[in-house]
Amino acid sequence: MDPLTGDVLVVNAGSTSLKLSVVDENGRSEAIASLSDVTDVAAVAHRIVHGGDRFHEPTLVDDAVAAELRALVELAPLHMTPALDALRQARELLPSLPQVGVFDTAFHRTLPERASTYPLPERFRARGIRRYGFHGLSVAWAAEQVPASRLVVCHLGGGCSVTAVLDGRSVDTTMGFTPLEGVPMGTRAGSVDPGALLYLLHSGVTVEELEEALERESGLVGLAGTDDVETLLRSDEPAARLALEILAYRTAQAVTAMATAIGGLDALVFTGGIGEHAEPVRDRIVEQLALLGPFATHVVAAREDVVAARAARQLLERELRRSTR
Repeated sequence: MDPLTGDVLVVNAGSTSLKLSVVDENGRSEAIASLSDVTDVAAVAHRIVHGGDRFHEPTLVDDAVAAELRALVELAPLHMTPALDALRQARELLPSLPQVGVFDTAFHRTLPERASTYPLPERFRARGIRRYGFHGLSVAWAAEQVPASRLVVCHLGGGCSVTAVLDGRSVDTTMGFTPLEGVPMGTRAGSVDPGALLYLLHSGVTVEELEEALERESGLVGLAGTDDVETLLRSDEPAARLALEILAYRTAQAVTAMATAIGGLDALVFTGGIGEHAEPVRDRIVEQLALLGPFATHVVAAREDVVAARAARQLLERELRRSTR
């Protein structure tokens, strides 16, 4: 089957789910239950959350690339571990197909230094400590669907981020060196005073305990015991109300900061599970943004699978042209 026109299997391992879909060249997709159900595809595209300093473009995955990706697991363990497990399984089950890594961080390679640089000693920055940004495939799709000059995209789901997009290019975003930074999320805290974390470490909390708490026990779960927003919206418990107030408040603050990065706001996009389906949360965010003046608001269904499949086809087309020269 021609990899340029055949269907592409997209493997999307997020922090809270594994989504498998077969995408045709027109962007139509069909969900499948497992890798063992795959038939008649021409290539496999893997959404990989973190590309580090090395991977800025879609990349054919061989043993060497897979080894490099494993070295990045500690930067985003919630995402990289299931993604690389799925990559290994796909390579074993479908060894004859090209496997393409498509990286969430790649969309944010356009961040200017003022946005990507942390004010840390050079010896730390030299070790690659900087803002990378995530949810790039989702933001790229949203920016295509809402072609505003000054756009802010709120990807609100299991992970949450807010990104400033100027004329289609990412210029700032809330997630940073890892997907832990930024607004509160389902189980992740978002930004917390690093002094508080140092205090906990000095007080006897182990690194492992702190990592577990920050990755899996914080955010909405830490505040209200669940990350199910529908449950929180139905609840009369003060903790549930506070959790949603904090999510909306911090997200509105982030939107205002992102509008500063692009000189104003023409359109605001909500996407991701919460962004698409929790209208009361969207309303609470927008109500707090009156100071930004008039702007359009859009809800866009996330289609990371379409972006990943298209990126894989473009890479394979370039490889084919190179091999026939």
